[in-house]
Parts: sequence; structure tokens; C-alpha cells
Amino acid sequence: MENIKNKFRDYLLLEKKYSLHTVTAYLNDLGFFQVFLQHAFEDDNLIKVNYNQIRSWIVSLSDDGISNSSINRKISSLKSFYKFLLKTKQIDVSPFLKHKALKSPKKLQIPFSEKELDLVLNQIVYSDDFEGVRDKLIVDMFYTTGIRRAELINLKCHNIDLSNGTLKVLGKRNKERIIPLLPIIQNQVVVYLKERACLQRVIDQDYFFLLLKGVKLNDSFVYRLINYYFSNVSEKVKKSPHILRHTFATHLLNNGADINAVKELLGHSSLASTQVYTHSSLAELKKVYGSAHPRNNK
Repeated sequence: MENIKNKFRDYLLLEKKYSLHTVTAYLNDLGFFQVFLQHAFEDDNLIKVNYNQIRSWIVSLSDDGISNSSINRKISSLKSFYKFLLKTKQIDVSPFLKHKALKSPKKLQIPFSEKELDLVLNQIVYSDDFEGVRDKLIVDMFYTTGIRRAELINLKCHNIDLSNGTLKVLGKRNKERIIPLLPIIQNQVVVYLKERACLQRVIDQDYFFLLLKGVKLNDSFVYRLINYYFSNVSEKVKKSPHILRHTFATHLLNNGADINAVKELLGHSSLASTQVYTHSSLAELKKVYGSAHPRNNK
């Protein structure tokens, strides 16, 4: 069974081109399901699984207080595994043939306001040393480029082209895209590079953003950084890099940007993915429409 799981891992990494983080999550879900099979049915053979066993796991997860959205994510991991088994002809029929995803409420992602961004970028006093210059550039780069947290962490020095004012991003499934850099960001990059060059030791030479000890950033550091600065100006419950990405898209749409252009900047493969960001711009549109249309006061 371990051999099959290793082949599944290679399939996700090499053929589907999923990130290592995603692949690890898929394999963890598969492992938890296998443990459940052993405890509940005294048989952890993943190939011989039937839908009744899967349904028992879903009920068990629900009884443990796991949300429907989290259960759906775990089930998505299993479905990918059984699609792989079908593709490699190790099973004839997927046990998920008649499965329907559990209903889960859509969480509204509330973007930061332009005032909140102004406070973080223009009113907060950042130190003028390496860490202060880096922190402000991280916040501003999230807001002005809309890149994902993993994309920012994995930025390489050669990805930034100051002569052309562009940023090359390696997105999901190794898909590259070019994002323009505003002059204000280009200026910050120049200052940051000077500070970076003065670090006593640089271990991860290729990576653009570094910690003070000279190694690349990590997920938790970036999350804490954004949460820290926005906690000073915002009472919103969620303050994360993803909310900054959401804010980037929302503010562009509110100010008249074409949704297809926003789609390209975000690196979405389909317009449907970009349309989730339109609810805020629709609210803004309704406000403008209501105040401007002659029939509104009739």
C-alpha cells in the first residue's frame, strides 16, 4: 500500500504539479482515512473501499465537530486518490460515483478599506532598518500586486526586473505571470536591496525576501506580520495575506478595472475564480447607481 501512496504522491507533484504543501495535506487526509478504516472495519486496504465506509468516515468526522467545508476538503483528497487509481487501472469504479458534497455556508471575505490601507502604509512609522524596510515592502507588495503568500515567500531576486518595472511570479501548477510594479514599489525595492546587502550573513541567497538571520520567509512569519500591522488599524476578524489579495482585487474593480485584467493579474485560470471578488465592487456600484440615477428619488 505504501508503494501506491508513493506513486500517488509523485502523480500529484509531477503530473498535476500541485505544491508540496497541498500534496502533504492530501497524503495526511489519506492516512487519517486509512487509520479510520483499521479502527472501524479492521481492514485498511484502500483499494477495496466502498462508499458505505466513506460515509461512515464522514459521519465520524461530523460527530467530532469537523465543519462541512473541512470535511469536503478531506473528501476532495480521497476523490483525487481514487481518480488516480482509476487512471492507473487499479480499480474499475470509483467509490465516489454517487457522492454529493456537503452543503457549507459561503464565508464572506471582507476586504480592508482604502482608509485602512492608508493608515498601515502612510501613518504607521516603520523603523528605517532592514526589518522595517522589509515589512513595509511586504505589505505594499501584497496590496499592489495581489500575489499569494506562497508566491511572495518564493520570490527570487531574478524575478524582479527594475529596468522594465515588472515582477515575474510562479503561481499554482508552475504557471508564470508578469505583474507590473508601481514606481513607489520600485523605489522601495531599491532601498530594501541596499539594506539586504548589509546583512551579516545570507544563507538563502536566491530568495528576495529574507529574515534577519538570512534565511527565506516562512508561512507563519508572513501571516503574523500582516496580522500585526493590520491589528493596529482594523477591527476586522480576519487579517491575513489572503485578505490583502482580496483587497487588491476589490479596490481595482471598485475603481473601474476590467475583470479580465484583474483575472490575469491574480493568475486565475477561469473567470469564475475572479468573480468571487466582485461582491464588494457590486456594493460600490449600487451606491453610485443609487446616488446618480434620476429615477432613484422618484
